Amino acid sequence: MRTTADRGRIYRRCGCRDTHRRQLGAHCPRLLTDHHHGTWTFAVDIPAPHHRTTVRRGGFTGHDTAKAALATFLEGEAGGFNADPSQTVTDFLHTWLAAKTLVLKPTTMARYRDYVHNDLVPAFGSLRLDDLRHRHISAFVTRQLAAGRGRTTLYRCLATLSSALGDTVRQHRLAHSPASPPALRRPPSPERQIWTDEEAVRFLQYCHQADADMADLFEFLIGTGLRKGEALGLHWDDVHLTERVLYVRCTLSAIDNNHLVITPPKTRTSKNWVAISSRVAAALRHRARSAPQAHCDPHAPFTGLVFCRPDGRPLQPRAVLDRLRQLSDEAGVPRVSVHDLRHLAATLTITAGVPLTVVSKTLRHSTLSTTANVYSHLTQQAAREAVDTIEHTLTRAEQKASRQARQKLLRSPRDHIQRLREAVNRLRSPTPPSFCATEERSQIRPATTVRPPALRTHEKPPSRKRENGLRPASKLVGTTGFEPATP
Repeated sequence: MRTTADRGRIYRRCGCRDTHRRQLGAHCPRLLTDHHHGTWTFAVDIPAPHHRTTVRRGGFTGHDTAKAALATFLEGEAGGFNADPSQTVTDFLHTWLAAKTLVLKPTTMARYRDYVHNDLVPAFGSLRLDDLRHRHISAFVTRQLAAGRGRTTLYRCLATLSSALGDTVRQHRLAHSPASPPALRRPPSPERQIWTDEEAVRFLQYCHQADADMADLFEFLIGTGLRKGEALGLHWDDVHLTERVLYVRCTLSAIDNNHLVITPPKTRTSKNWVAISSRVAAALRHRARSAPQAHCDPHAPFTGLVFCRPDGRPLQPRAVLDRLRQLSDEAGVPRVSVHDLRHLAATLTITAGVPLTVVSKTLRHSTLSTTANVYSHLTQQAAREAVDTIEHTLTRAEQKASRQARQKLLRSPRDHIQRLREAVNRLRSPTPPSFCATEERSQIRPATTVRPPALRTHEKPPSRKRENGLRPASKLVGTTGFEPATP
């Protein structure tokens, strides 16, 4: 038996039995003569309030393997998680759920609990956590798809498993998550049906005639862009009509579609203030006049809710969706979900030219990229305006280039004459010969071309040296004709 430097013991044992059918364990005589007999085991004492607990794990093929397993177990104990090499997937998932109860919302916990108990534990519960591999998850996906399971539901189930296994990697319990890469890609989001502004107006006008109370709720959702749970969980104490502002502090959530609870908003940035337009303020005032008892009963379980039943009980989210679809059919507009009204608010503001940063702050997103990726969808009219803008920009650039090309081809005659004059002046400017002195160069003047008079037959040709007081100027480089002789 060998004792580690810190804690724990590592020894070799076997399953041989004596004549009384009792295991010999570490006292088998063959362990001294045969080094390949038996397997290695580690044992470590775990402190407890009233008694000592000893954890033994065996079946390791070598001393180094048992030592590494012991080190992992002690590291997990120091880090606050279970690193038992014999831990099953069932034990791990149950421990993980118990730890997540303190940090997750009740609705998220209910969904995680359903996936763990109904899908993950029956599929992988008997396996040891260290033996779970990617092939096991891929086989599970194949079986579920063959049985007709929806891809979206199956993806959410695998996302729960991936979240749990990701914690094991962060805690150094496992070196790599078996759920990575994902065995099932995220299904594409279904195409959303967004109303146009004409359809939204038609729907609201019909709602004010058919159901005034629900019309106030839908006016509020479209005018503020709040989420369904935030609107249903809004209290009158958080509404300030004189300042035209409201504060989002809580949301109404349904657990298992029947149990209603008040929870914090979705994200940290969701807990913020929202401006109120005059149209939304009018809907809230109408709501205050039509249902005053909804926020006056101090003994109601949900006291002070803005949108509630006449007796003060909160509205069921499922009932709001059913009523929205019923009114949409009666008004002759396409069916949409309640969350699509938030998309409608974002689409109307983006189409009207509101900067994306302002839209992101209005919708209380944590990052600008969330708004750009989720809520920057455009209607057909806005899409046409975008491509028309590209066309107009290219057309203006093409027309500008054409005008510049025509100006180069069709220059004015005055410019042509000016270029000819400059060329003539350059030709008339003589270059002084190198043999002339500086004083002579200063006296040189441009020669004037003089045509000699016509000679008669009986007259002698003029002398080349002097003629009428002129001398030839042919020796001047670049000049023709005669110039006055120097006395």
